[in-house]
Amino acid sequence: MGLIASGLCDIGMKRKSNQDSIYLNTKKHIYVVADGMGGHNGGDIASKMAVTHIPEYFLGHLNDDPIETSRSAIQFANSEIKKRGEKDENLVGMGTTAVSFLFKGPNLYLGNVGDSRAYLVYKQKLFQMSRDHSLVQEKLNLGLYNREQAADDPQKNVLVRTVGFDEEVEVDVFSFKVHRNDIFLSCSDGLHGKVSDPDILHIINKFIPEPANATQQDVDDCCKFLVNQANQNGGNDNISVIIVVAQ
Repeated sequence: MGLIASGLCDIGMKRKSNQDSIYLNTKKHIYVVADGMGGHNGGDIASKMAVTHIPEYFLGHLNDDPIETSRSAIQFANSEIKKRGEKDENLVGMGTTAVSFLFKGPNLYLGNVGDSRAYLVYKQKLFQMSRDHSLVQEKLNLGLYNREQAADDPQKNVLVRTVGFDEEVEVDVFSFKVHRNDIFLSCSDGLHGKVSDPDILHIINKFIPEPANATQQDVDDCCKFLVNQANQNGGNDNISVIIVVAQ
């Protein structure tokens, strides 16, 4: 089984700087999306550090247990970002989300902190694989309102867990059996906050209707269209997307 991957990181329509970062290693099958936050250049630095240190850890521990490696890689990035922030008062409090994909053998190992997301398209249906670490998600978990009401919550961008803000971070790690024709998507909230899940699914199915026959160009074009759609819908935030197709 082979993998085709593509990624795109866009500044969006409203922001003056891009605080998102992505990483793709198509040889080792490592992929990372990070959405930074913090004053001055803090978010930019935090996300860049995440997509540097998470792959760095992966590449040094490829023979270790992939579940523990996925957790430790993000915790390693957390430590490095926290130390960097403590050295510069302008960077105190900076942090970032992180979604990491490690494909190893027949499985995908997913690590996640924050509200950047991972999705699976299976038989032309969309499933969210990650869990948002946001105040809105906490309210949803408590049954205070539904997803439609959550979209109007003024605190929808408040995170309860980030990489680099606290000394230690709890990392969600999941493993999934990869099947031929699976399509995996990771993205920042600049995409999923502006393009609805049904529209994300429609676009992916339009550009990649038969994953087994998808070309690199198909996957590239799908990433571009998703980003363009987010921009057409307002582009209020930076936009990052990575798509991996199993063939």
